[in-house]
Amino acid sequence: MSRLLTSALIPACLGLLAARSAVAEKPSDPKPAAKKDVLAGHSYHGEAFNEGARQKAYLMGGTGNVTFPVTTSSSPAQRFINQGIGQLHGFWYFEAERSFRQAATIDPDCAMAYWGMAFANKGNVKRAKGFIAEAVKRKNNATEREVLYIDALDTFLKAKGSAGGKRGRALAAAFQSIAEKYPHDLEAKAFHGLYLYLTRNSKPRLKYENMNKVLQDVLAVNPLHPCHHYVIHLWDYKDAKRALPSSAACGESSPAIAHMWHMPGHIYSRLKRYRDAVWQQEASARVDHAHMIRDQVFPDRIHNFAHNNEWLIRNLIYVGRARDAMDLAKNMIELPRHPKYNTLAKRGSTYYGRLRLFQVLSEFELWNDLIALAKTPYLEPTDRDDQKLKRRRLLGRAWFATGDAKQGDAILTLLDAGLKKEQAGRNRAVQSAQAAFRRNVPLTALKPGQKPGKPQPRDFGKSLSSAGLRKQWNSARSRATRPFDAKIRSLEQAVNELKSHKAAARKDYKQALALLAKAGRTSVLDKARLQVLSGDAAAAVKALQRHVKSRKNEVLPLAGLVEALWKAGRKDEAAKQFAVLRNVAGQADLDVPALARLAPLATELQWPSDWRTPQPIAKDFGTRPPLDELGPFRWQPFQAADWSLKDVHGKVHSLKDYRGKPVIVIFYLGYGCLHCAEQLQAFAPKTEKYRKAGYSLIAISTDGQPELQKSHDNYKKGKFPFLLVSDARLDVFKKYRVYDDFEKLTLHGTFVIDGRGYVRWHDISFEPFMDPEFVLKEAQRLLGQSGSQTAGQGRKSPRRGAEAGARSGG
Repeated sequence: MSRLLTSALIPACLGLLAARSAVAEKPSDPKPAAKKDVLAGHSYHGEAFNEGARQKAYLMGGTGNVTFPVTTSSSPAQRFINQGIGQLHGFWYFEAERSFRQAATIDPDCAMAYWGMAFANKGNVKRAKGFIAEAVKRKNNATEREVLYIDALDTFLKAKGSAGGKRGRALAAAFQSIAEKYPHDLEAKAFHGLYLYLTRNSKPRLKYENMNKVLQDVLAVNPLHPCHHYVIHLWDYKDAKRALPSSAACGESSPAIAHMWHMPGHIYSRLKRYRDAVWQQEASARVDHAHMIRDQVFPDRIHNFAHNNEWLIRNLIYVGRARDAMDLAKNMIELPRHPKYNTLAKRGSTYYGRLRLFQVLSEFELWNDLIALAKTPYLEPTDRDDQKLKRRRLLGRAWFATGDAKQGDAILTLLDAGLKKEQAGRNRAVQSAQAAFRRNVPLTALKPGQKPGKPQPRDFGKSLSSAGLRKQWNSARSRATRPFDAKIRSLEQAVNELKSHKAAARKDYKQALALLAKAGRTSVLDKARLQVLSGDAAAAVKALQRHVKSRKNEVLPLAGLVEALWKAGRKDEAAKQFAVLRNVAGQADLDVPALARLAPLATELQWPSDWRTPQPIAKDFGTRPPLDELGPFRWQPFQAADWSLKDVHGKVHSLKDYRGKPVIVIFYLGYGCLHCAEQLQAFAPKTEKYRKAGYSLIAISTDGQPELQKSHDNYKKGKFPFLLVSDARLDVFKKYRVYDDFEKLTLHGTFVIDGRGYVRWHDISFEPFMDPEFVLKEAQRLLGQSGSQTAGQGRKSPRRGAEAGARSGG
């Protein structure tokens, strides 16, 4: 395949040559690639190129102070290579691939551009092999040093076994060899250090000091090299203090990469410096949000985005910032969902947002908020059994806590019914297993007096005469009950917990404690509060002292201890711990119940109503920019570009026509695209359902205005039910990024645009989105969220007090 990525695409559909002029630009390569038809939207260069970013890159700045010279006559291509290497160091693989694709577009013969695409996809070996094959084809254009890089990665991808095992260690050795042969190649040394860390548990085991030395050698030459990232990983679980210098420098080394702000949060969390961890993770969230809004990237396309934000929420909880934690958890739930990237079943924003929202509401006792949110899409019911049980368990507790025993009892009744259903199912399964077992048990295997036809004892195993048969029966019984055991245990615990809260609501605290003991793993704070209320403050103090010791610098455990000490009459100790809490809670919300209960104590101690004493920034924290300059605290939808296009009759239609009402916009690749025809056939019968739900449908085609009639004619169920308009010049396709800038090829796209003109959901792909029910359900969920914001309406930084300034600037 010659001059990859600059040759014209033979687009459109199989066998439909007439449609090509609508979707492909004139060939610019005098020696085009092999002439074969390709499905519309698919890459002409192979399956590996279908996925990933297909819109052009730009030079962002702030992606790392790296220089990685490669064979190319183009200085712009070299700059994109450097950018891609920096993004690799920041684990920003999605954007790294885009940068390397841009380099290949500028210089199709640059072998290392394809090496970079492969390295960015080393976690997806199938795609990576497709890219490295293109690099191998171009080895004649590469230097000896570049060939070493290509051969090392090619060998790694073809080898079997774990990346953390022998093949990873071999790649580390290859990078070491390159670094030894080319001592000025800092990137080889950095990648050598990375792969030593990634294979640290492989044999022979490596010494941390030796791995650290490799990375420190890079930093000795380039103090702001992004390999600070790898130093943090190296010492994270081993000796976190050793990574403090790199934690201070990591974000500064690559300020445009969100993950580089996130990584120091690992170290500060490990060292219980939660305020510093919050700053880092909030910086990461803001940088990610800014990038996603600016470049119209689906949030969960960035693989470590949800990981950062859910960890940020946890640390916000630790420092007592309940409202900000709730705000961000809600924002994670608000984010658009997609079957590939983000659903409740996947460990992405939806899963973690819901998990952390429940955590914030329950730990801070925000029961009225929980009840209110349970009536919204934020905490809506689901079909997943585990999520259903968790929601009922917490909602029931909220009802009892707010004094509505009737609603609490209703949920308790539901849980009881579910428990009885599972228990009955388990009993039937045991009876069935017993009957099957008895049919195969000879009479001699039964104890005297036991007959196969006679009812057996409750414990059937005791009626068997040999230990071997009893063991077989126990295994059979276990297999029969296994599908029910975990559910029954969870339901039993949930029922006991709600009965405990019901007892507490009627002030029967001893009964509440007894029931809570049967509720499985429950909060130490919940138990301690019941102990205090039951008159056993001494036991509560003892438990909370252990809890505070294990949860150092967390606001809620310390607040619980202060309250328990005060209730126990140990006021001097309470005052001493309260003085510690004043510092720890420097950013906390004082209106949450656990802290509001301390207001009378503060008054008696003659402290101000705002008793917090914010702490200055630590000297080893480094220089930080103002958080508001990095991006918004919440992700926000972006504004849809306006357009005016003609239908088959020449009538002009505009996006402005839909202001005040939501619209679903489908981009399709002409009447000749078989996949597009299937998509229109899938959505068309749902038009009335969409209309009744308040949504309009419109499809934008690559066809010229006259050719639109053919799409109408191809619909065999009567008149085509929604509007089709022409964008033959592809201007709107390009505005909406439904276009492969590298191969000059139109893509498939589906967009949900709200009545204010903001894109709330989109799918851009080499294949059309074929699930109209999902789109409608997701549109309704997104537009039903009262708390969602639009671009330009984001909040300022929630920093407070003295900690808002200092050397961090944030």
